[in-house]
Formats: sequence, structure tokens, C-alpha cells
Amino acid sequence: MANRKVLKNSVWAVLAAVLWAAMPAGGDPGDERILLARDAARSGDRNRLQQQAAPTGHALDPYPEYWLLATLVARPTGDADAARIRDFLDRQAGSWLAERLRGDWLRALGKRGEWSSFVAEFPFMEQPEQDLRCYHFQARLSNGDAAALDEARPLWFTLFDTPDSCVPVLQALVRDGRVNADEVWGRVRRLMEVKRYSGARAVAGWLPADQAPALSDLDKVGANPSTWLDRMPVNFAASRTGRELALMALARLSRDDPMAAYLRYARIDERLSPAERGYALGQIAWQAAAKLIPEAHEWFKAAGDTPLVEEQAAWRVRAALRAGDWRVVRATIEAMPAGQRALPEWTYWLGRAYQAAGNREAARREFERIGGHPTFYSILADEEQGRSFTLPSKARPISPDELEQVRQTPGLQRALALFRLDMRTEGTREWNWTLRNREDRFLLAAAQTALQLGIYDRAINAADKTRNEHDYSLRYLAPYRERIEPNARSRDLDTAWVYGLMRQESRFVTAARSGVGAQGLMQIMPSTGQWIAGKLGMKGYNVGWLRDPDTNVMFGTTYMRMVLEGLDNHPVLASAAYNAGPGRAKRWKDAKPLEGAIYAETIPFGETRDYVKKVMANAVIYGALFEGRAPSLKARLGTIAATNGDTSNMGMGSPAPGAGLE
Repeated sequence: MANRKVLKNSVWAVLAAVLWAAMPAGGDPGDERILLARDAARSGDRNRLQQQAAPTGHALDPYPEYWLLATLVARPTGDADAARIRDFLDRQAGSWLAERLRGDWLRALGKRGEWSSFVAEFPFMEQPEQDLRCYHFQARLSNGDAAALDEARPLWFTLFDTPDSCVPVLQALVRDGRVNADEVWGRVRRLMEVKRYSGARAVAGWLPADQAPALSDLDKVGANPSTWLDRMPVNFAASRTGRELALMALARLSRDDPMAAYLRYARIDERLSPAERGYALGQIAWQAAAKLIPEAHEWFKAAGDTPLVEEQAAWRVRAALRAGDWRVVRATIEAMPAGQRALPEWTYWLGRAYQAAGNREAARREFERIGGHPTFYSILADEEQGRSFTLPSKARPISPDELEQVRQTPGLQRALALFRLDMRTEGTREWNWTLRNREDRFLLAAAQTALQLGIYDRAINAADKTRNEHDYSLRYLAPYRERIEPNARSRDLDTAWVYGLMRQESRFVTAARSGVGAQGLMQIMPSTGQWIAGKLGMKGYNVGWLRDPDTNVMFGTTYMRMVLEGLDNHPVLASAAYNAGPGRAKRWKDAKPLEGAIYAETIPFGETRDYVKKVMANAVIYGALFEGRAPSLKARLGTIAATNGDTSNMGMGSPAPGAGLE
């Protein structure tokens, strides 16, 4: 058996070398040309870029040509440039670069109002972004296609980060009477709520003249809502404009201080209509719930049946979960729009609400809707049905022919060449684009190829996409075991949990670096690394230490042990602490014991909430891979002890390794 394993590994090592050599090999003079072309493109040196653009048979030949054509899109000189662009799009049809260049070209056409050319080219976009969709609406409107406004109307209620191309479309909805004054006020409210002040000012200008607020008042409401509320006109309630400004000020203030907003609301509530009181209370309750203020649940109840946006409804459920009010949990989820209600989290909690009411059959139906998948709520739903997580049957081995098909796929050749040149952003885009809509066998072959080349994040990415045939040893890779297991054992950490966290942090990319500067396999912030080094008595700390995998793993597992000990030895709290800081993880506890799943669902930071769920689900799956059976997720989540009122940072004085939030 041992000899067979050695032989297998050596075969794969040879295959990996062959793959790298074929795509093309390091030392190919073409590599230098690509890098020179990239540098020329970055510096805007078109002449130097032109010199490097001639194809040489390199996998990345399309890139210098794309960079050159991108300059023509921005500054076209005539029909010849358009012909060159079309020629590239034809030759590279279906590629990521064709999609990107076509998008650039369509933006240029849209800005110039060249609608006939835009309409001819737009259908070839596979995944048009919102700004291009809005240009397409503009093009259709220019041709008298009134149905475009019917299709565009939902944007009025959902699009708040508004591309410039969408503004004329929204204006057309107002001009054509497709939205009424109430809906215009509703959009102004939402834009003010989310601090899109310039957008709110613009939309307010589309109100009827007798309702439009002074822009200076909007500015004051946005800049200092508490002052505006304290100094607002005595007769503010005499006009809709005055009441709307008061409501927007309450909504804005609630984002910073829900209790202060409620106290000011209580001064004026009798001067508001029932619908306006519901809106104000709904806003205050929403923000209070997101800050885990206990009064949120009662304020939501006082808001009655005021319409809720999706995020509001989510926080109403979370406030009810914390309060143990299963009736409100059920009623709120049942009232959600169909798309939101079908999300796994709300399906699970609706099942739990039915279960709490004794309706086991209704609960079973909800659990069955989401069961059978390797995700947080799916695993919990199965456990409610008495089923533990089991690994699916492993797909049959990938054949040499299937690996060859991957090797010969131009998009993956480009992706792998880009990875080799340390152009990871471009490589990831090529990889993801090429794998769209692929069959399971191709995905598994791509995952196997990436694994053997040490591109672990793309191996996971490809294996994660399969629908019917699965290989969880690829989905949940466990590299660097010779480093990780000894560190985990020496610190008495669950290896499955360590891997679950590491998978979420870096996908095992040793050179991974986050936007805030966290580095390495376990995404350690430089300041956190310095703090850990001090705790370990290591002198002469240098941030370069974090790039060493051995040191990175030692620091990360040390930190995990420290936060675990400081947080009731609870992995849910420690996972939250790793992402958002131990002080926050502690503050998010409740005055009473909380079910671990409720704690996880009610974490105020969306990033951390998602992170904790994935880490804990990952730990279950790694447990199944390592031990042959899955430990219970519900048991792992356990119960979060009540807070003792101490929200100190337990003497840690450091940010979370990967977030820099504390």
C-alpha cells in the first residue's frame, strides 16, 4: 500500500511538471514579452505596447492585443478601429477577454449615444453589468420601445448604487408616470437611509414642485440628523415635506444611535400618521436589532404591519430569535417575498418555528426543502430530521483523456499561464469564466489539474461547482498537514476546526493577502503577528515572517488557542473573534444563554455572520473526511453562555487576524 501511494504521488508530480511545461514552461521568452506588454499598458505607453503585441504562439498572446485595443475603445479614430475590435471579438469569441472588451466597447458606444451599434452588439454580452443594461434601456427608449420602462420599473425599488447610465432611465419612469409621488418619496427615503446623499438630492428634484424639499434641508438631515430634529420647525407636520424630512432624520439617526432616535420619535409620534409612525418605528427597530439592543423586538411589534425591506425583515426575525418569540419568527418569514423566503436560513428557521408550535409535518416539509447539501443550514435541517451529514459517493477517477481535455482548453491554458506569472487576478477571472456551465467531469478534471499544480483555491473552486458527481477530497482540500496537524495537536485544537477556518481564510494560498493587509494561510494582520510574537517571546519581529507558511500557521493556531481560552472554550465565539475581534465576539452574547445557531445568525456584521457559519460547517465536513464520520453540527454550535457584563478584550489588545476591525 505504501509503495503504491509513493508511486501515485510520483506519477502526479511528473504530470504536474508536464502541465506546467506545456502551458508554456517557465523560461519561455514569451513570458518576458507578456510582462513587458503589461507594464506598458499600465504606464499608458501605447508605442511600447504596440511593439509587444505581435503574436508569438504564447498562450497569453490575446492579452497584449486586448490591452492595445482597449486604448482604441477609449479613443476611437474611425471605422478601422471598429473593424479591429470586431475582428478580435470574432477570433476570441466566447473568451473572457472578448466579454471584457465588448463591455468596454458598449460603454463607449453608450456614452456617445451610438444606439444602433450598441443594439447590434449588446446581445453578444453573456453577463452584462447593470450600467450596460441601463444603456440598453436607453437604446430601446430612443427607438420608441415603451416596454423598456415596464422592464426597468423594478430598478426604482432595488437599485441604489446608481450608475450614471441608469439615471436617464429612472427619470423616464417619472416623466412617463410609471412611478407616483409616494414612490418618489420612498426612493428619496431609501437613498438617505443608505447615505447616498447626491442620489437623494437628484431624485428629490423629480418630486412635484409643491412637495420638493429644499436641498439644504436634505443636506442638514444627512449631516446631523439629531440637530435637525431638535431644531426643526414647530409646524413641520403641516406639510408632507416637513414630515418626510423628520422621518428621514429619524432613519438616519437610528443608524448611529437607535435609542436617541426613539426618544426623539416619542416627542413627535402623535403628529405623524399611522403609516408614518410605522415607518419610523420600523427603521428604529431595524437598526436597534442590528446592534442587538433588546428593545428592538418590541419596537418591531409596535411598528405593526408596516412594509419592510428585505434586510429589515431579516433583522425582525433575528430580534425575535433572540427574544424566543417563535410566533413572530413564523409570521415574519411567511410574509417575506418568495425569493427571500426560499433562502436556506429562513427556510430553516421557519421549520424551527413550526416545530416550536408543534406542527411537525410543516416543519419536516421546510427541512426537506434544504436538506442534503454541505452547507450550514442544510446540515442543521438534516440533523433536525435525525440524519447526520454523510459524504457523498466519490466520483470515479479522472481519466488521462479528461485531463488532456482540460490541458487543451485555451481559457485554462491562459489561466494557468497567468498564475505562473503571478497575475492571479487575471488568472482567476480566466479560470472562473472558462468553467462556467461546464459538466461535472470537466470540473473535476480541472480541479485535479489545479491541485497538482498547487493552485489550491482554484481546485476548490472547480470541485465546488459540481452538481451530481462529487469529490470532497478536492472540495475540502487538506494540504500542509505536516505543518498544521502538529501545531493543532500541540495547542489542543480540533484539526477539523483549524482546517475549516483556514479554508475560509485563504483557500490555502500561501501568498494570500487581503485588502486590509492580512497575510498567508491563516491571514494574520501585521499588528496581530507582532502581538503574537511578543506573547511567544519572539524577538526582532518582522512582517516578512507572516509570508513563511510555518510561522504563519504557528501564529494562527496560537491565536486560535488564546481566543478559545478567553471565550468559554467555545469554537463559535472563537471563530467570530478570529474574524471580527474577541471584544466584539464577547459583546454579541446575550443576557441569557443562547443557542449557538441563534448566536451565529444574529451576529451584526454580515461578513462575520457568513464566516462563522461557513467555518463551523467546514469543520463538520473535515471531521467526516478525517474521522470517517461527521460530528454533529448542532453539538458543535452548543450553547453560548450568558454575558457577565464584561465586554473587555480579555487583555488581548489585538485586532482579529484577518479583518482588522477591532
